Amino acid sequence: MRTVNGYNIPTVTNTFNVYNKGNALIGMSSEITIPDFTAITEEMSGSGLLGKIQEAVMGHFDSQEMEIGFLNLDDDIFSFADPLEVVDLNLRASQQTLSKGGGTAGYRGIRIAVRGKLKSFKPGVLKQAGLMNASVTLEMHYILIEIDGETKLELDKLNQVYRVGGKDIMEEMRKYC
Repeated sequence: MRTVNGYNIPTVTNTFNVYNKGNALIGMSSEITIPDFTAITEEMSGSGLLGKIQEAVMGHFDSQEMEIGFLNLDDDIFSFADPLEVVDLNLRASQQTLSKGGGTAGYRGIRIAVRGKLKSFKPGVLKQAGLMNASVTLEMHYILIEIDGETKLELDKLNQVYRVGGKDIMEEMRKYC
């Protein structure tokens, strides 16, 4: 989102919803941590190098997990728990922005699409007058991050796709394979 006087400053996520295969989920917790991107590296050393270098292998990342918390056990959590099914989620958020003058400038949309499979299921705890805090952890195969409809990052581990800001990082590599 741009204004006449420059960029708006993103401040807070106003609200978000989670959709599984197009259906809104209920019973969710108040937050979901997006997976980290930690490159797989190989250590290099030898003649001509003054020491060791950790070289990132382009497009290759460590295992990526996403834990999805639920306040209580509900039907939604069991739709994630089937190890034979791919979980296909869309996280949609409305992020407030602040103008350079200090006033609320408006909102911008964020969409994060992920696909993965069950890695662990925690039914939670039973506690009188309390929440169960159940959760599922998914192993991510795919992640797409969009801001205001513009793709910022896409990683598809199963199809050798890694794009950052519209640039196809793996394009040249795919020519040789």
